[in-house]
Amino acid sequence: MFWQARAAVPKSIRAPALAKRRPGENEMLTRDSLHSAMNELLQPGRFRDYCPNGLQVEGRSQVRRVVTGVTACQALLDAAVVEEADAILVHHGYFWKNEDACVTGMKKQRLQTLLRHGINLFAYHLPLDAHPEVGNNVALARQLGLEVESGMTPDDPYSIGLVGRLSASMTAAQFADHATGVLGHPALHIGEPEDEIETIAWCTGAAQGFIDQARSLGVDAYLSGEISEPTTHTARETGIHYFACGHHATERYGVQALGDWLENAFGIEHVFIDIDNPV
Repeated sequence: MFWQARAAVPKSIRAPALAKRRPGENEMLTRDSLHSAMNELLQPGRFRDYCPNGLQVEGRSQVRRVVTGVTACQALLDAAVVEEADAILVHHGYFWKNEDACVTGMKKQRLQTLLRHGINLFAYHLPLDAHPEVGNNVALARQLGLEVESGMTPDDPYSIGLVGRLSASMTAAQFADHATGVLGHPALHIGEPEDEIETIAWCTGAAQGFIDQARSLGVDAYLSGEISEPTTHTARETGIHYFACGHHATERYGVQALGDWLENAFGIEHVFIDIDNPV
């Protein structure tokens, strides 16, 4: 199911046909079974991350409806309450490295909402970026029609970013228009608009710092979600084309694919809720 909040976004992609584990006809899916299945799929122990992956806030023990979204903001929590969700699954959860540990203000309100309504919160950050079938980067490739050839770190099966090519070469200006139309977010391009591009590396979210790694791979262009001030100069001075397509806009698809996989594998309900974010 697809639920819109504030702004229309592209239709949810369907998850690949991974192994099905449907419970028996009268069997309820438990929180712990759901947690184990996602951990087995995403392998969070293989990543050094900036936050805990998996179950972040414990709610009720049985799960029938899962709401997915990019970030566990208050607006998503409130919408999940309306949807009578048993669990929320996000890419950006809580308890980030170096954040204030005190449960006050905004954090207190968010946790209170989850606990009062018995809603489980699951969050997967880098493991969801990297997964080769339901990950953010491969899901973005499907949206943009990019052909995946390897990871940005070719010898690492858990490489975060990917390398590939466009299905057909086009000018940089044409690709920027294509990305804008598909993602519903204006693509910022650094480079000569009439240059032809074909090979590309990409990493969703705040991955602008990987531009040097992309350049070392010899690709025509690099795409990420956010841009920072130095990124502009790197692109201009080295000749690599750079596209910033939105942190939120580029990271909407992995969590949808994972939610669809859960729905297909376990027969539970999945509702994606998009809380608009211009960044």
